Amino acid sequence: MRFGLQKLTLLDYPGQLACTVFTCGCNFRCPFCHNAALVTGDPGALEYSFAEILEFLENRGSRLEGICLTGGEPLLHEESILLMQAAKAMGYKVKLDTNGSFPERLAEVLAENAVDYVAMDIKNSPAKYDLTSGTAVLEKVRRSVGLLKNSNIEYEFRTTVTGNLHEKADFTAIGQWLAGTERYFLQGFKDSGDILAGDAADFAVSDEKLAEFLDEARKFIPAAAIRGR
Repeated sequence: MRFGLQKLTLLDYPGQLACTVFTCGCNFRCPFCHNAALVTGDPGALEYSFAEILEFLENRGSRLEGICLTGGEPLLHEESILLMQAAKAMGYKVKLDTNGSFPERLAEVLAENAVDYVAMDIKNSPAKYDLTSGTAVLEKVRRSVGLLKNSNIEYEFRTTVTGNLHEKADFTAIGQWLAGTERYFLQGFKDSGDILAGDAADFAVSDEKLAEFLDEARKFIPAAAIRGR
């Protein structure tokens, strides 16, 4: 298995001086995905082997505090779990970005204390989940939401908001679903130039719409916020 590596990030792991490790491949096909190359691309194009990532972490332990594991979908790969375990053993804080469709693997890393912070995507309201993600995963995602809400670690839920796939009623349903959560973020779609499908203009969302959707979500999650604007 191959990995990508950003050797330093001040943004990907809240409060930690960290690196970001990327995995290739995803079981979702969200058309607005901004990392299409990682979803469908050739994993051989990634530069680092598992052993090279471990060597990097061993050499940077005095300078870095954390590691953010992202994708693609990291939990597609058993090696991602091994990497999280190894990073924790070296003394790193570990953050996992996930789409929540592998609850068994999420439960494993939670039980083994192999992760400190989980950021989980919530693609849409339950009624539109399969349409937005491109696959039938809602019940698995529900299980992952439950695992995080009943865990003792820090976590957040986040929704990338689009102009054509989301409407106000979706954030009523999402708010009801995630009620009791402390951290929920809305982030407006941004065209990376590498989206998976469709016309980027269709996914654009105005600041006014984002504010409207945030107001709706806050009826159920008072601390909900907009990220990136």
